[in-house]
Amino acid sequence: MTTFHSGFACFVGRPNAGKSTLTNALVGQKVAITSGRPQTTRHTVRGIVHRPDAQLILVDTPGLHRPRTLLGERLNALVKDTLTEVDVVGFCLPADQRVGPGDRFIAEQMSELARDGRGTPVVAVVTKADLVGKGKLAEHLMAVQALGEWADIVPVSATSGYNVDVLENVLIGHLPEGTPLYAEGELTDEPEAVMVAELVREAALEGVRDELPHSLAVVVDEIVARDEPAANGVPMLDVRVHLFVERDSQKAIIIGKGGARLRDVGSQARRGIEALLGARVYLDLHVKVAKDWQRDPKQLGKLGF
Repeated sequence: MTTFHSGFACFVGRPNAGKSTLTNALVGQKVAITSGRPQTTRHTVRGIVHRPDAQLILVDTPGLHRPRTLLGERLNALVKDTLTEVDVVGFCLPADQRVGPGDRFIAEQMSELARDGRGTPVVAVVTKADLVGKGKLAEHLMAVQALGEWADIVPVSATSGYNVDVLENVLIGHLPEGTPLYAEGELTDEPEAVMVAELVREAALEGVRDELPHSLAVVVDEIVARDEPAANGVPMLDVRVHLFVERDSQKAIIIGKGGARLRDVGSQARRGIEALLGARVYLDLHVKVAKDWQRDPKQLGKLGF
């Protein structure tokens, strides 16, 4: 009889190392927001991989980085709390970027983790392997090997699917024997409101300048069903959302000329929200300025950090 393994894995790495895209590739569906902008994930999003012989629960953390604001400090604390509670850690290093100070900073944290008595195994995951040639990839793998003591080193490409199944096997190989922790078919335990907020945030970050990702917070005020009868059996929901930025100039960027950009954000986000909730959605977006919210403990609390 085959033994069943179940447990938790999490990906760490500097911002924009491909952690969320990898989570989505392993789960086979979008559960974490992805963006070409660094620092887009702020909540631990759990993606669940179901197999006949195993259940792998992926915890996606914000990028570990040297903090410059109170928000940064809280995000780092969130990552470190998560690391002490998982069975295996995947340390993501993108193949198309040289190993840098940010990677060395994280490698030091990973060494501490391995030494803390629990000995949590750390797998070095070289992401975005499709973006470089074989010679460059081999060089990068050697540089990663020199960074620390790793349980395994796996090059992957979440977009092309290269080695995603290998990584899945390696991570599951580090899980303890156990019973399934979630019902078959569940892909995430994130509340719907959090996922709706993330979809709006992803749409709002699309194609805007670099200063915005850190300054944008999204809060779902309510998701309510309309009393009217469902058309073709599909219910109608009203979804009201606030987008918070730190300055008037950022508010102008989000709204765009004559509100054009906000309308684009709304229609892009609505498609994802309708797919997520299985309903038609009227999406009501409002943009507000919460001055310097990243540095204000009271405002951070209000915005859910």
